[in-house]
Amino acid sequence: MLGVPPTAPVADIKRAYRRLATELHPDKHGGDRHYEERFKAVAVAYGVLSDADRRAQYDYQLQQASRRAEELRRAAAVPASGPSVYKMPGDPATAPPLRTRPPAGARERHYQQRAPRQHVRFNKQDFWLVAGLTFLIFLFGVSAKIVMDRVQANLYYEDGRTAFAKGQWTEAARQLDQSLALREDHPAALRLRGQLNQDINHNLLAARADYEAALLSAESPPLPPAETARVLYRLGRCQASLHQPAQAELSYCRALALDTALAEAYLARGENRLLDLRQTRPALADLHHGHAQLSRAGRAVPLPYLQAEGAALAHLARYPEARLVYFEALKAQPEDGRTLFLLGRLAQQAGDSASGCEFFRRGATAGYSYAKAALANCP
Repeated sequence: MLGVPPTAPVADIKRAYRRLATELHPDKHGGDRHYEERFKAVAVAYGVLSDADRRAQYDYQLQQASRRAEELRRAAAVPASGPSVYKMPGDPATAPPLRTRPPAGARERHYQQRAPRQHVRFNKQDFWLVAGLTFLIFLFGVSAKIVMDRVQANLYYEDGRTAFAKGQWTEAARQLDQSLALREDHPAALRLRGQLNQDINHNLLAARADYEAALLSAESPPLPPAETARVLYRLGRCQASLHQPAQAELSYCRALALDTALAEAYLARGENRLLDLRQTRPALADLHHGHAQLSRAGRAVPLPYLQAEGAALAHLARYPEARLVYFEALKAQPEDGRTLFLLGRLAQQAGDSASGCEFFRRGATAGYSYAKAALANCP
């Protein structure tokens, strides 16, 4: 059925199954029942051969059948022993069989008594029995198609994840689309396609739709809390970029309620509260918390969050702390024009105009437009 020899390894069996499942899938042949039956048969064969115990039992049954066939062949080739009532060639001692009369002719056989033919009646009980069997067969067919669609969707998802890890974005998108065409509520495929739309294609509307669908499809069975929290965090980032700060705030809060160790959600919520919701003190608390979590884990804080933390400290007139945070950002990227501009503004707020102008000059050299405009006001 799979076109592989009995000694084929598991990898060849899996490869043959995937090829035949793709070629024989009923959706590719307009629902042709011939292809549907072959598709089911291939699935059953793969179910037997992919399981080590079931394959061993199957091989044992083949060996037993082959052994019985060989024994029958040998028995048919050996003539039966014992006396015969018929005269054999070269055996004059054997007498011919005795017959009392010739066989009966066709006319005589015509008058033999025959059993009366019984008329079959189809009653109500038979009707319900046939209807029940038909319904069970229908349910089996639907169940088999659902199972095979799920199996094929998982295979497409694994191929898409492999392509995504290799940086093959087009191939990853194609495999994920095929997976979701067979199973539109596949949460893992929805999450990965949302990440592809968000980070690679920069299609925030499509990414938001994928994340929301992944959260809805994951309700039964539910996703682990940590995975749900990460999906909510990414959804919040999409909403913030689409200028939906209130929805982003809700997504970040739900994410942190599920996973308090998600430092990225603290930083993103702090930035959203600072820049969009104008909540400086709650924003600074979130940024401090996320900064501390990443530092304990030995991970660097992304530059935009360091700049947001420094801006919150400067807004609260905590200039020495803001200066330390800005210098941490400058250490990560010494020629970042925005950090240099923020340091210049901080120096001006602290009353050090000369240092502020120097930072503006360096920011203008780095190509930051706001630093160039501020440098024009320096003496």
